[in-house]
Order: sequence, then C-alpha cells, then structure tokens
Amino acid sequence: MSQTDSFIEEVTEEVRKDRLFSLIRRFGWLAVLVVFIIVGAAAWNEWNKAEARASAQATGDALLAAVEANDDAARIVALKNVKVGSAEAQVLADFLLATHQVIVGEAAAAGDSLDAVVTSSGDIPEIYRQIAAFKSVVARGSTVPVSERREALEALAAPGMPLSLLAQEQIALLDVEEGDTVSAITKLNALVLDANVSAGLRQRATQLIVALGGAPAGAENTAIDQ
Repeated sequence: MSQTDSFIEEVTEEVRKDRLFSLIRRFGWLAVLVVFIIVGAAAWNEWNKAEARASAQATGDALLAAVEANDDAARIVALKNVKVGSAEAQVLADFLLATHQVIVGEAAAAGDSLDAVVTSSGDIPEIYRQIAAFKSVVARGSTVPVSERREALEALAAPGMPLSLLAQEQIALLDVEEGDTVSAITKLNALVLDANVSAGLRQRATQLIVALGGAPAGAENTAIDQ
C-alpha cells in the first residue's frame, strides 16, 4: 500500500469517527432515554406482578380465614365483610357466601348473592355467570313460582349451553313438582340417551324415572341382551 493510500484511509477513518461522535452528541440522549424506558418498564412490570401476587395472597388468606370461622353464621358475616382484590375473587367470595347461606336456610339471601355474580360488571368468564344463574334458581327453590324458574332454566337449557343438561334435569323436576310425570319421564329419558350426559346425571335420571313408575330408555334392550 502506498503512503498516499494509507493517508487517505487514515483520513477516511477519522472522518467516520468524527461523524460517529457527532451523531452520539446529537442523538445520544435518545439512546439513554430508550435505556431508561426499557429499565423502567421492566421495573414497573415486576412491581405490578409483585402487587398482584400480594393482593391474591391477601385475598386467599381473607377467604380462608372467613370459611374457618366457628359456625356458618360467623362465616356468612366474615364473607360479607371480606375485601377482595379482583372481580374473579369477588365471584369466589359470592359463591362461598351463597353456599353457607343455603346451609343455614337463607334461600333468598343465597339467591341474591348468586344474582350479584350474574349482574356483575366485572370482567369475568361468562361460564361463572351461567353457573350463578343456575345455582340461584336451585337455591331459591319453591320460594319462586314454577313459571319463573322454568323460564330461567329454559334459557340455560338451550342447545350448546354449557349447563344445558343440568338445566334440563331441573326442568324435569319442575314437571314432577306440577304433577306432569309423563313429561318428566320423557325429558329424563332424553337425558339418559344423550351422548354427552355424565355418568352421575344419567344415574340420577334413571333412578328418578324408576321412582316415577317409568321405564328408563334402553332398559328393554338390556333385558333382551340378558
């Protein structure tokens, strides 16, 4: 390499360095700002996670302390006063509260607790609302007219609804309550034959059909096979 070429290369390198330093002086603060933003965001995220863990633990401790009270009356009072940190935690508290209210015979109060879940403005899974609506009908029982219970259950029994089969069972029980055993047996046999029915529900439906004097679906075929 000639001295001229070497000189030109050194000058070019110096120009590059000058340009780099100039860029750093002009925009270096942006790099520092980006670093601070990244570090700050990471710290904020970790703080939020820690807060969420602490809130969840505090809620869990409060709910556990409430259900460990001496009796159901004391548990009800404790659950009414418990402070929760999220909409889903409030759902759990309301379900627990309703359970103990049913135990002590407070059907209307239990229904109100469950209705609070149904009408909650919190961001909770829809299945929670449907479970609460179902349990509310069951909890209130005969304190609500059959027509109102049937209307609520029919909405839950629609095809594709997650609690459809359980709601159909309750509708059959409403038929029994009104003395329409034929309709009840028909509905219960439909449950027995449903491919998606659980073993427990199929057994309950079969036992009720027999108790009502009917023949469970498939019983004839079983007898022939034997």
